[in-house]
Amino acid sequence: MIYNTDIAKQLAKSLLQINAIILQPNNPFKWASGWNSPIYCDNRKTLSYPEIRNYIRQGLAAIVKNHYKGANVIAGVATAGIPHGALVAEELGLPFIYVRSQAKEHGKQNQIEGYFEAGQSVILVEDLISSGKSSLDAANVLRDAGMNVKGTVSIFTYGFDTATENFKDAGSEYVSLCDYNTLLPQAIEQQYIDKSELTVLQKWREAPSIWKK
Repeated sequence: MIYNTDIAKQLAKSLLQINAIILQPNNPFKWASGWNSPIYCDNRKTLSYPEIRNYIRQGLAAIVKNHYKGANVIAGVATAGIPHGALVAEELGLPFIYVRSQAKEHGKQNQIEGYFEAGQSVILVEDLISSGKSSLDAANVLRDAGMNVKGTVSIFTYGFDTATENFKDAGSEYVSLCDYNTLLPQAIEQQYIDKSELTVLQKWREAPSIWKK
């Protein structure tokens, strides 16, 4: 779900303005999964724009304070969730750790970097949620280490049904600052896409794995 409609609309405009999100329904991108996609989302670009970066930091921090009360630690999901997670931890005055996609093969072979204690409550920070797999994998790593995972916050989500199902099956939840359904009307209003392209973009979200195959 999204946290606040007004925040979501403003963030959608900003992401489009800096080309952190690009919509190309007639010239789709190819994802690593092999899916064809009319949208490309790279929230790492927001780090280069202080005003937008701060807006995201404050928005994610507000979710942690108001929706997930009692968190002791903020955890970034490698790699794109790390810088935003660190900014949120700084905003809230909380410790920060991050979770690797897999344990290091050398040194102490850590998968969780930073200091934490078993029993602490932690919020995961992601830049983007598609299927939710990376978030849920990171959550499992933290749980195996004895931490209480209260939930996940993200900058943007596509709102796929599979993500909703995956989080539900895991007994977890996520809250995002912005989502695909909020983005599309803003893209039309700001003339990044034509209204005639809306049906195509909506069809993709309904069945992304078979779209244009």
